Amino acid sequence: MEGRNAGLEGAGHDRMTTDTTAATRPYLLEQIGEAAVVQLYADGFEALPLNDKILIWHLYQAALAGRDIYYDQRHALALEMRAVLEGVLRYSSGIDPACLSTIRDYTKLFWINSGPYNNLTARKFLLPLDEDTFRAAVETAARNGARLPLHAGESPADLVTRLAPMFFDPAVDPFVTSKAPEDGRDILEASANNLYEGVRMADLEGFDERYGLNSRLVKKDDGTLEEQVYRVDWMYGHTLARIVRHLEEAMPYATPAMRRALEALVRFYRTGHKDDHVAYDIAWVEDKDSPVDTINGFVEVYMDARGVKGAWEALVYYVNPVKTAGIRRLAEAAPWFEERMPWEPRWRRADVRGVTATAIDVVIETGDSGPVTPIGINLPNDESIRERHGSKSVSLSNVSEAYDKSTPSSFRREFAWSEEEVARAERWSSLASELTTNIHEVLGHGSGRVAGPATGHAETVQPHLALKELYSTLEETRADLVALYWVADPKMIELDLVPAGHHAEIVLAEYEAYARNALVQLRRVREGSTLEEDHMRNRQLIVYWLLANTSAIEVRRRDGKTYYVLVDVEAFKEGVGRLLAEVQRIKSEGDYEAGRALVDTYAVRFDPSLRDEVVSRVAALNMPSYTGFVMPTLAPVRDAAGAIVDVTISYPLDLETQMLDWSASA
Repeated sequence: MEGRNAGLEGAGHDRMTTDTTAATRPYLLEQIGEAAVVQLYADGFEALPLNDKILIWHLYQAALAGRDIYYDQRHALALEMRAVLEGVLRYSSGIDPACLSTIRDYTKLFWINSGPYNNLTARKFLLPLDEDTFRAAVETAARNGARLPLHAGESPADLVTRLAPMFFDPAVDPFVTSKAPEDGRDILEASANNLYEGVRMADLEGFDERYGLNSRLVKKDDGTLEEQVYRVDWMYGHTLARIVRHLEEAMPYATPAMRRALEALVRFYRTGHKDDHVAYDIAWVEDKDSPVDTINGFVEVYMDARGVKGAWEALVYYVNPVKTAGIRRLAEAAPWFEERMPWEPRWRRADVRGVTATAIDVVIETGDSGPVTPIGINLPNDESIRERHGSKSVSLSNVSEAYDKSTPSSFRREFAWSEEEVARAERWSSLASELTTNIHEVLGHGSGRVAGPATGHAETVQPHLALKELYSTLEETRADLVALYWVADPKMIELDLVPAGHHAEIVLAEYEAYARNALVQLRRVREGSTLEEDHMRNRQLIVYWLLANTSAIEVRRRDGKTYYVLVDVEAFKEGVGRLLAEVQRIKSEGDYEAGRALVDTYAVRFDPSLRDEVVSRVAALNMPSYTGFVMPTLAPVRDAAGAIVDVTISYPLDLETQMLDWSASA
């Protein structure tokens, strides 16, 4: 599972200088409404061996090739909407400047979120124009030469009319994913994503789903269900064939272990068979030492209300050897931690295998992982592969650095109770956050076992099937709890992950930040009174449970403002241990009813008046709610014969330039 903690970002409207020296280079580029736009840097790329640069170039091309799959998965009309918006921006001569500025800002949000839904809240955002004004802009662009996604016999005006409900009507397809609809509707019907068509949860009873991860499920006119499989000869076949071509071009430059993984991935894209995906996952996990790596495929299931169907994504990265040393010490000690996990011994793994961890620098992320990016990843998600073959964790070092560089002190000061808390955050938040993210990924997602023959059960529990729409929330809760529990242990000093004389202060800073974050994250949900995003749910679940069941945190008010204040570190850790034991039991046994009670009680609902207060405080600071990243740009240098003799890296410092370039090259 990917740790998608978005961090606390900086704010600002003015585009910054283009001086990219280490001391002065810009991180925060601009702010559009609630979204910050930040440049990602890949230091060290220039010094990589030529072989690795060429490998990264081909993987980079594969990452770009599949980008449209994710847009289409987000909503059936997302690609057509994007084409209209980009057509207006490309052919804007004669369009009213104020209208064009509004369209440009909306389009940037559309790019950042890969469609018309906020990445964190799952709620649709609207184009703040009237339909007639937008129609006039589209017609002007069409006269200027814009190529629009017109249906047969359709005019540009008709196109706008057809797409208007998605641009302007808040009642049409309001949530991309809805796991707890307020009106009690079926969760698949209430979710507007394009993973299902005409399907309700009841339709799945008794259905043999052969391609759960990599298919779109459609209810046909005769009432039967059809799995439309993402593979080279079926759904998005042309796109997947392009990805395969780039992966095959990468193979000669890969290590033998990485080549085996890429070959397995290509087989999976051609057949779509689960066995081939399992083979790929195993080969990927077994590749422990390649200096360059990629994640490419249908991976995370957060967007599916059922938690079954994978969203397409791609990452390309190389190992940061300096930062990898610490995270590898953590991975090597995984058996020690497993033996001491605060849950029942039968849910501890007797043999912790293959836990691999590295710190990486990202070159590109697309689909479900970019422009809004995780800061840590642990894969594969298949529980049986984790238990038999292990897992790989990566900490996205340059992403964490970019978040840290774009966070002003005013943000922490606004929600901290005391100056001492602010000072701790300023000094230790970066180290503490990176450490807990690493524990979350390496020990959190990589730990525990589920019920099966080895634990006295006839059949092995498949947690994602047993826990359904609750699974992702509970799994992220479990991983966060593991991190919060162990960050306070003296083992962190022994592994040289924290300075001995400051361990207590670092733990205090992390616990204070975690308590604050459950309050601060409400700034991201500007409408309604429920949370949909799994990581937001898991953070609220933990803090609200601690508020209700321990003396660790107090809710205080001062000058009309609310604060979540850590008052007892020991009670915090003790409470985390108790809650962790129960969440692990729920996962291990597939106890849906207990999981639902926990999530419904603590994770979903919040006080909208508290949210309004938080939004007001953030607005006074002009702070964004989330961040989209501009990725580095690669370009091959070729000799007279066309062979690649180098690959250069540059930094666009402009979201619009990058996104239009990517669409033009599709």
